[in-house]
Amino acid sequence: MIIPSIDLMNGNAVQLVGGREKSLDAGDPMPIAEQFRLAGEIAVVDLDAALSQGSNTEVIKKLVRIAPCRVGGGIRDAGAALDWLDAGATKVVLGTAARPEVLKKLPKDRVVAALDAVDGEVVVEGWRTKTGESVLDRMKELRNLAGGFLVTFIEREGRMKGTAIQRIAELKEACGDAQLTVAGGFTTPEEIAQADRLGADAQVGMALYRGRMNLADGIAAPLKSDRPDGLWPTVVVDELGIALGLAWSNLKSLREAVKLRRGVYHSRQRGLWIKGESSGATQELLRIDADCDRDALKFTVSQRGSGFCHLGTRSCWGADEGISHLARRLADRLKDAPEASYTARLSRDPDLLRNKLLEEAGELAEAETKDEVIWEAADLIYFTLAKMASKNVSLKDIADELDFRSRRVSRRPGNAKT
Repeated sequence: MIIPSIDLMNGNAVQLVGGREKSLDAGDPMPIAEQFRLAGEIAVVDLDAALSQGSNTEVIKKLVRIAPCRVGGGIRDAGAALDWLDAGATKVVLGTAARPEVLKKLPKDRVVAALDAVDGEVVVEGWRTKTGESVLDRMKELRNLAGGFLVTFIEREGRMKGTAIQRIAELKEACGDAQLTVAGGFTTPEEIAQADRLGADAQVGMALYRGRMNLADGIAAPLKSDRPDGLWPTVVVDELGIALGLAWSNLKSLREAVKLRRGVYHSRQRGLWIKGESSGATQELLRIDADCDRDALKFTVSQRGSGFCHLGTRSCWGADEGISHLARRLADRLKDAPEASYTARLSRDPDLLRNKLLEEAGELAEAETKDEVIWEAADLIYFTLAKMASKNVSLKDIADELDFRSRRVSRRPGNAKT
């Protein structure tokens, strides 16, 4: 799969040629991250920190809130790596610090060992110093200590003349069970597809920034179809992963979906279908995922209006239910709740809502039986959702915060406050 890359210098997204010469300054990285996150995880590299000429820490802390980011550049010890994991990085990418004594202090599945190479030889110190060590030997030494490897072909990086596909098979063999990502020279979707078939992800920068490769084409590169029309079944889910319906995609619709960041599909009757264009039930596209067999897609969307189904229901399987339904209903009722409704009363009387939250939390804490816990938890969840609705907080906001916290490695003791 494609891993889009954001390299940072002086707070801006840049691209270097051969790891040295700045070829492009793309400016503010935030809107770039908003676009790149459609592909899933993105790579963020602090070039200033890597070259010991500054830091882009504050910028990266904002980026990890926009998209899942693997963070690298200038991470030289276990303490710095743990700080980034606690700050929300999905993974940390270690270069010269990828030594056994450092890796043993870190969670293996959250670490990528970066090996920059010129003609198969590892280079360090900002890609300026040759080590005399082969990439393959280094991978074999570290493969039981790192969850992944990033191998960059420095002699090809930024030159847009193609990558060294022929090297990937031996790299994959050398890395064992670790995940392999390759960077340097990727310019076409065909190269991404080839790398994927060999078991490697493709980290792509320059080709995306220069417009040589469309992000949608990079996402679609590994996909296949056994249908005569070549369509990909597309499962559409909301922010909480709840299925809304089944649609179909092709390269044309995928390109339009990525361009507009909306739910755009292929209708077998009408051709290109922009969801909600006539009904108003539009979708903001949040992420695109391929399945394990590369023959189906998942679109994660924020559904607006009456719902996904043409019958006016939230999903094509009928009306929704449960906590997510209650949360949306409370949010809607706050806008036009009847004056006599309890929801309206809670929104007008914050002291009442506060007291009910404290009351129900206390009753849940004292509940003993299963039925009592169910009853009291339901009460507390209702008032919690009412509080969230009053402050325009969604379940997705809460889920994002929980996911963000789950990336922390350092844990607080969690003692009760006195």
